[in-house]
Amino acid sequence: MKRIGILTAGGDTPALNATIYGAVVRANRLKVEVFGLIKGFNCLFNPRVPHVHLNPLFQTIPELDPALGGSLIGSSRDFVDPEKKDDLDMVVERLKKLGIDGLICVGGDGTLNGLQPLAERLPTVLAPKTIDNDLGLNHPTESDEWVRVSDPAAKGGFHYKRSDSRATFSLGQMVNYVTPGYATAVYVSSSAIERVRTTAESHRRIAIIEVMGRHSGYIALGSAYGRPDIILVPEVAVDIEQLAERVKNIYDLQKSVVIVCGEGITDAQGHELGATTKSTDPAGNVVLSGAAEALRAQLIHLIGDHYFRTYRRGDSAKEAIFTRKVGHTQRGGRPILFDRFHAARLGAEALNMLVEGSNNMISVLQHDAERGFHVEGYDANRLRDRWGLIHARHMHPDFYDAKLMKPSRTGIDYLLPIFANALGDDDMEHIRRTSFAPSNLLQPYHSINTDINKRIRYLAAAEET
Repeated sequence: MKRIGILTAGGDTPALNATIYGAVVRANRLKVEVFGLIKGFNCLFNPRVPHVHLNPLFQTIPELDPALGGSLIGSSRDFVDPEKKDDLDMVVERLKKLGIDGLICVGGDGTLNGLQPLAERLPTVLAPKTIDNDLGLNHPTESDEWVRVSDPAAKGGFHYKRSDSRATFSLGQMVNYVTPGYATAVYVSSSAIERVRTTAESHRRIAIIEVMGRHSGYIALGSAYGRPDIILVPEVAVDIEQLAERVKNIYDLQKSVVIVCGEGITDAQGHELGATTKSTDPAGNVVLSGAAEALRAQLIHLIGDHYFRTYRRGDSAKEAIFTRKVGHTQRGGRPILFDRFHAARLGAEALNMLVEGSNNMISVLQHDAERGFHVEGYDANRLRDRWGLIHARHMHPDFYDAKLMKPSRTGIDYLLPIFANALGDDDMEHIRRTSFAPSNLLQPYHSINTDINKRIRYLAAAEET
């Protein structure tokens, strides 16, 4: 294999450039050229296929910095429709004109679904990323537990749901223990919780902080490092009356409460609290209107104004209960050490798999007590259900104590190896050196896009040379 392509797809994460960096460094040693494809799958539908040579003369271009967040080659939520065979043939033909022998896609479960038809035409592998940490399996046979349920209102006339698991859960059996981007997202969320806490304490307030994770509670779970009083996750329905009583008990004791909720939390009927009005993004994902606001409205109703007036801590429940979204800051900025290091390893493993002749494989980060964190290759077909779909991984129920509304002992055991040494000395030094650097006031921001744009080449130009 002489030349490979690499693209980043879906939402951005802090560790994308680190993944690309790991693949390019490994390619340099093996004398393999790497072309970065601009804006993910989007560029494959452009006849000119904009691309950047990431290692001319087998030297990594200086713009490729593993400590830089986002993706220097851009990303999009476009995807390859497996039903459009002509489009697929056209895409592969364009890649072959570029001389590309194999493709690395950096993405999550949506990207993995999208690359399946490509893998039937060109060697293609996945390097994982997603702050939601929802790519992989809680145990190797989990994909067999999905069932199809008749639903006239759903696309195709049915929807998918998980049946009860018959497997004994073990942390050492998880497939893809953790995904690059997750640790940085938890670091940002936990820091935000600590800052909101002091406002809630000072003004005797109840704060509801919403973190990302549409169907996966991993970020909410990890946000326990910020020491919220209550954590709510999408996998466990919210008993609103029980929650209101817990809130009042804590408020009686400490005059403030901090609640963390995942954006996809549901009520007892299984309805998403934040989906009172729905829209979808280009990939068809439901865009939620706000779980924290919906939860606030219910707590205002159940707790009532009289409760706060009795304590002389506000004229109304509406005044006493407020919300904050951590939002897209979880997806951006400089990746912390854990994500930089392991993302680079996963990128290198993805390139190794292509060079060794593998196809439709994933580089995964595994963990066990003996070896610690290590990378392996895993057959993507094993993540597919019996109908060929790959589903986002839900947080395993053993990780969460529904009674305490906090991580369980197993959940704590899961988090500890990830975050024990997640921050490096260089992370703190970077903050110290750059946060208030005088140059921030003197010089305008210089975008990486400006430099990369100078390196972009096109298929038409490639054909003429």
